[in-house]
Amino acid sequence: MARIEITPGVYWVGAVDWHVRDIHGLTVRHGATYNAFLILDDRATLIDTVKAPFADEMMARIREIVDPKQISYVVSNHVELDHSGSLPRILQEAPNAKVITVERHGETGLARSFHANWPLIPVKEGDSLEIGRRRLSFYPTPMLHWPDSLMTYSEADGVLFCMDIFGQHLATSQRFDDEVDLDVALYEASVYYANIMWPYPTQTLKAVDRIKALNPRVLATSHGVLWRGHKEKIIDAWTRWGKGETRPRVVIVFDTMYGSTETMARAISEAVAAEGAEARLFCLSKTHRSDVANEALEARAILVGSPTMHNTLYPTVADFLAYLKGLRPRGRLGAAFGSYGWGGGATKAVREELRLAGMDVREATLDVKYVPDTADLEKCRQLGLEIARRVKSGTVEGSSTSGS
Repeated sequence: MARIEITPGVYWVGAVDWHVRDIHGLTVRHGATYNAFLILDDRATLIDTVKAPFADEMMARIREIVDPKQISYVVSNHVELDHSGSLPRILQEAPNAKVITVERHGETGLARSFHANWPLIPVKEGDSLEIGRRRLSFYPTPMLHWPDSLMTYSEADGVLFCMDIFGQHLATSQRFDDEVDLDVALYEASVYYANIMWPYPTQTLKAVDRIKALNPRVLATSHGVLWRGHKEKIIDAWTRWGKGETRPRVVIVFDTMYGSTETMARAISEAVAAEGAEARLFCLSKTHRSDVANEALEARAILVGSPTMHNTLYPTVADFLAYLKGLRPRGRLGAAFGSYGWGGGATKAVREELRLAGMDVREATLDVKYVPDTADLEKCRQLGLEIARRVKSGTVEGSSTSGS
């Protein structure tokens, strides 16, 4: 197994998960990596581990570089099990190693996850650790995206181990952003942000400011490729997303039972496009909710259509709205539309869920009984024109706008 050196004395010892396609509800189309790093110094230090099924791969990479018994410290930047899952294994093979984690939340998280009495060194903002010629500095980033989240900086190497910040789920044999298709890396970074980090804009901007001040040479994220050649692009992207900047895009998401709600959605979409705004149309029985979330990240409006089933939401639409509500897409314009038979109810439920998600929701819903006729389709067209004009003018309450 070849050694993979990030900078002199700093090695990647992670694992590539080529076949994973789902990670806590997020569709992963290009696999994933679990990045762990070994620093060789007077006191060898491991930064994070890997998901438990990949412990053998990590240990094999470590043994290519050093006897695991020589590891003095293991930094747990994040308790989540795709980062910490192999901690029991490494501590079995490095019995004298101490675990560094964020005080309180990291200590509690590790204790509750593993029920073990490990020697822990809790750290807080401003703490540092000498491991030889290097000093590791610790910067907690709570709620990006767990309360125990931590960045670790080796200034001597210019490497910031930034945990989930700037991550992507992308399996590749290359380790750096300048070795892969940049458009793919940035796309997967947006999918990652939209589905994991979107609820935390304040924390995003605070972390970005901290990282800019440190000005590291390498951003060693815990998933996907490391950023060194295009750092400014990923930092700029995170800044836009953290500020909630949008473009004149309308995401129209729906499901349909016998085609009526889809007919409405298409009519709305055509009117949006005719008015000069960008329309994106998604059927939830054909498109995963996490892909829709990514399309909605920079959208100025999100319209949701549902047929009525048992006097309430169609199941796929209910699933999507529950997911969207967790992402909290504040400052976006929302509207509800749909069809029904002998009794309605779905559009009112859509409107309420969009409101609970923090959106600026259009009060009036658009409801069609059974199959839309010419007059109904004209109402759909008028809704599309109204929404397009609003997103083009930027008159969406609470949103930050960019583009034209």
